[in-house]
Amino acid sequence: MAKTTFTLLVLLALLTGSAEAGQKVLAVQSISVAPYEQAIRGFEHRYGSEVQRLIISNQKEKDVLRKISDIRPDMILAVGRDALSIATRIKTIPVVYCMALNPRSILAGEKNISGVSMNLPPEKQLSELLKVLPATRNIGLLYDPDQTGVFVQGVRDAAAKLDVNLTATAVRRSRDVPLLLNSMKNKVGVFWMLPDLTVVTSETIESMLLFSLENKTPIITFSEKYLEMGAMLSIGIDPFDIGRQAGEMAQKILSGSDITDAQHVDAREALISLNMKIAEKLGVTIDKKAIGNIRSVR
Repeated sequence: MAKTTFTLLVLLALLTGSAEAGQKVLAVQSISVAPYEQAIRGFEHRYGSEVQRLIISNQKEKDVLRKISDIRPDMILAVGRDALSIATRIKTIPVVYCMALNPRSILAGEKNISGVSMNLPPEKQLSELLKVLPATRNIGLLYDPDQTGVFVQGVRDAAAKLDVNLTATAVRRSRDVPLLLNSMKNKVGVFWMLPDLTVVTSETIESMLLFSLENKTPIITFSEKYLEMGAMLSIGIDPFDIGRQAGEMAQKILSGSDITDAQHVDAREALISLNMKIAEKLGVTIDKKAIGNIRSVR
């Protein structure tokens, strides 16, 4: 059976499914990892009941769609980028996503899909950065316009309001990262590592860390795991709260809100961690009064 014909049959089955037995939410989960589990727990906490789960790692799209059709949910909770990618094939029931990296890059204006990104608002991240490093006035970053272009425009606007100079350089190929990074030498006081799939790879991480040490330039990152590798400050998201945000969306949609009124919002809670050992190595003075609620990692 052709893929297009199969998909149409799946969507027809979803369309004709009945919601009389109750509002059934199916969590389609890319893989089983701790942050995704935390997000689902947050969703269940806010939504008020447990959800059925379908972990799709190493499964073909057609098999996942068939299983969704068999379950006949009233809503899909897509957890992770791969789950969201498959969920874009479903047009007849509402989809709420969370924990998907740069979701806008795989969405095409679907009217039934809403969700919470893994990005904190640019102005919030920049404000948190300046609390720890108030003297910062020159920030550099690399980004792929197709991945994080929208977010970087928000960073430009926030930087202008806060009197911060931003050097944002576009990257199209991961192999160009070392050269473009080196072009920022003596121009930036902080390098901001974004969750960009083109910029951040296993190969480019080494270049970033070397740049940081050689130029005494702290790296601000989005995940605590990079602190263990040599970044100085992490401004990350709270997966449990992102799940709660998704749960709030689901409640509104299933209570009668128009599913064609798709909403895409940023995360709202920041988890901030600081590697004091790296700060000392880079010669960065930290105002400890300003970081009372920040987790210290050594």
